Amino acid sequence: MNYKNTAREIFNAALQAVLPAQLINESVRFDGQLLRIQDHEYLIPAQSRIFIFGSGKASVAMANVLYQILSDRIAGGMVLASNPGRDIGPIRVLESSHPVPTQKTLDATNQLIVAMSELNNNDFFVYLLSGGSSSIVEKPILPIALDDFQQTTSLLLRSGARIDEMNVVRKHLSMVKGGRLGQLSRGTGLVLVLSDVIGDDLSTIGSALLYKDDSTYQDVVTILNKYNLMHDVPANVLAVINQGVTRQIPETPKTTNSNIAHHMIGNNYTALVRAQEKANQLGLQAHIMTSRLDGEAREAAKAIIAIGKEIHLSGNPFSPPVCLIFGGETTVTVRGNGQGGRNQELCLSALNAFRAMPYITVLSAGTDGIDGQSDAAGTVVDCETFRKAKELQLNIDGYLSANDSYNFFKKTNDLIMTGATGTNVGDVTLMIIHE
Repeated sequence: MNYKNTAREIFNAALQAVLPAQLINESVRFDGQLLRIQDHEYLIPAQSRIFIFGSGKASVAMANVLYQILSDRIAGGMVLASNPGRDIGPIRVLESSHPVPTQKTLDATNQLIVAMSELNNNDFFVYLLSGGSSSIVEKPILPIALDDFQQTTSLLLRSGARIDEMNVVRKHLSMVKGGRLGQLSRGTGLVLVLSDVIGDDLSTIGSALLYKDDSTYQDVVTILNKYNLMHDVPANVLAVINQGVTRQIPETPKTTNSNIAHHMIGNNYTALVRAQEKANQLGLQAHIMTSRLDGEAREAAKAIIAIGKEIHLSGNPFSPPVCLIFGGETTVTVRGNGQGGRNQELCLSALNAFRAMPYITVLSAGTDGIDGQSDAAGTVVDCETFRKAKELQLNIDGYLSANDSYNFFKKTNDLIMTGATGTNVGDVTLMIIHE
């Protein structure tokens, strides 16, 4: 058996399970007036207008499917995405930016604010929320300028901060995050959520545009101090934080708009379950180890490989051949000037740990198809990868130090290239221990 190909098959099956068409069609039913979301029902009178809004990496694909279901009842709306396409019927599709906001982000967000603010008490809306919204929807609190926000976002991305920590900071610098967008609308709304966040915390996904926020400006100070960023963020950012800490400006909303309900339609665990099913179909016993893998990618890799070595040597806790499945989202503290992402760095660190051992295959990839600052979703490695690297005289430690995993795996021809997938539920990591 070619275990690299097996790992790719398992990942592809997991990816197919969390595509918006699959998830929306499984979760949504509509008969003209009664809208069913999973086990919940919402009566939408014939005289009520229905609007579709959304943001994130999956928003366009989600809107396309929902348009087919609600079709004639949709009065308008808009979705913001970094990979825009044509308008979807009366739903406008606006271009924004990811992972760092740009002027396109501000322009699109201003239009979203106006559209949602114009809804009246008889209007009904569905908001399609997916990962990437924290960058795609943004309007900073004055006097924070765009370049101030860009600098702060870049600092957080390079610091190794967890996504929930990054979002605590971004929520408190924003006029739309932390529930603030949800307070602007008088309409009744549903939020269909595709989670890319460990634990599916609604206060973290997309920086909680329409939910509530329990964090505070003091939490922002704690996070910036933790990553030694207080002296690096721009003066305007510090000014807003200080105003928040001293209560000169309001905190983020601590309650959710009572007219807005949230429904989780897909998450990382959805992908992991399908991965397990596919592995079983391919003749491998498979175990979901966690959907909460986090921390530094290279350190997570070492722990995963330690488990693989134990299984090979002792058959504990599972006998090979076996596929172990991990989900979540690790981080990378960027110290070099290379190119890559957390999945590629995890695999490079794993390769460094098992090297020429012939019984381990590791795959790690992002379900959005974009790993860090690269066009790859991730990569898959085994002892053959190590052999190629040795022939090419590639120094693993050197590439790790430079955070240059992408160029390493480009040379060994092991990158996983899916392109933008139109979904985003975090990462899938597989380790196959074979006999």
